[in-house]
Amino acid sequence: MAIALALALAALPAAAQTLRIGMKAAVDGSDPHQSYSPNRNVQMHVYESLVHQDANLLPVPGLAESWHVVDETTWEFRLREGVTFHDGTPLRPSDVAFSLRRAGDARGLRTYSAQMRSVLAVEEVDARTVRIRTHGPSPLLPNNLASIMIVSAAAVGENATDEDFNGGRAAVGTGPYRWVRLNRGAEVTIERAPRHWAPPEPWERVVYRFIPNDSARVSALLAGDVDVVDSVPPALYGRVRGDQRLRLVTATSGFNFYLYIDSGRDRSTFVTGLDGQPLDRNPLQDRRVRLALSHAINRAALAERAMEGGAEPAGQIAPAGFIGHVPDLGIPAYDPARARALLAEAGYPQGFGLTIHCTGDRFAGDSRSCQAIGQMLTAIGVRTEVEALPSAIFFRRANRAPAAGGPEFSVSASMFFTTTGAAPEGMSTILRTYNPQLGHGASNRGRYSDPVLDALIGRIETTLDDARREDLTRQAVRRAMEEAAIVPVFFVRSGWGTTRNLTLTPRGDQYTMATGIRAAR
Repeated sequence: MAIALALALAALPAAAQTLRIGMKAAVDGSDPHQSYSPNRNVQMHVYESLVHQDANLLPVPGLAESWHVVDETTWEFRLREGVTFHDGTPLRPSDVAFSLRRAGDARGLRTYSAQMRSVLAVEEVDARTVRIRTHGPSPLLPNNLASIMIVSAAAVGENATDEDFNGGRAAVGTGPYRWVRLNRGAEVTIERAPRHWAPPEPWERVVYRFIPNDSARVSALLAGDVDVVDSVPPALYGRVRGDQRLRLVTATSGFNFYLYIDSGRDRSTFVTGLDGQPLDRNPLQDRRVRLALSHAINRAALAERAMEGGAEPAGQIAPAGFIGHVPDLGIPAYDPARARALLAEAGYPQGFGLTIHCTGDRFAGDSRSCQAIGQMLTAIGVRTEVEALPSAIFFRRANRAPAAGGPEFSVSASMFFTTTGAAPEGMSTILRTYNPQLGHGASNRGRYSDPVLDALIGRIETTLDDARREDLTRQAVRRAMEEAAIVPVFFVRSGWGTTRNLTLTPRGDQYTMATGIRAAR
């Protein structure tokens, strides 16, 4: 294998060993324990976790070649032999313990501390064995550890700053590439590491160039200024497909676009009677009303028209291939007559008034899809107005603090995905009864609460038997969908453009990994 790779490298011209990627979002830091998706996209080349993820984010061996349960509250992870950091020092269990503690203690708006919530202690058994003790049974520990990158304790120390990471002093990992430089707002450069436990990567240097404008990014690919671009919107698929020098790669991602529904308040701010006056009771608390909203939505039309083919209709938390997908759970039928009948059963034969809120700039088609949903709801008698907001304003209002009255909206359209790609984590975050002390329901903007669903999630989190846990997960997904706790609409499709001489392996988290880009054979 190594000989074949060496021959392939020799066949590439010198310029081809630099891979140039046009990236929609900008990277602003190298500290892997601060959570921000564009940063993580690049950081995963520099740092590695004990557990890696495949294209559907299922856990596979990483820095740990294997792991097993010792008892209900103890796991052991066996480290790979011969792993070194970029400075030549060996990976030790003490680096793992330091990294996990640092990630758990991280503070800020975006951290991975929630993934460390179950960890009680990290112990060094021998030179290649790490024992992790948890507060209770923690069957999803390997999934959670996939989010936690391992850093060099010696390089980072206790007081490393953002500049120490961004400048490279603390950015010492075990990954196939090493951090070189960040030109803030413009680009980041990484280079092939001098040593790595896996076969060497074909790219000597990788440059991520930040090009936020979709047309400009695709134009850069057409002009030959970059070799790969991410986040190609459906409206620009034709420009890539129409050039024989290029190829278009698309795949369904784990990002779920759905409706949050305010079922937690007795009176909901943006729900009115037909006269425009506030209602004394919140109709969204009635399961039949929530189901009516779901049956009013023509998901196939939204995916093909509003999203221009850039989505796949959704009827549950996770798409096929991801943890927690229920194969025989179908898409809710588009049935306006059934929707109107459900409204009548709930006591709203003439409907009511509603304003739904959504982002207008988060992904191509978000505002257009929201407007179309508003028209579909109006058609069943729920007279709907749509307000598309800049993302910064939307999330500030959607995540309003409890002291200020909590989430503001009655129905809001948003997109969600977890770094683990596991449906149980998604449900715990967006559907579990809100409890900040326990870290439950952190993004439960509808304040949905169901003791049955809560109990199922709790059992999932303490069931170590894989088959039994999967059965419980599917029960939980079915329960959430039967109650219309949220209304899934579609899974967003990812789009990349590459030059014809390259192949790209798509990932469910939409990351553009140089480790998944190769010269075409």
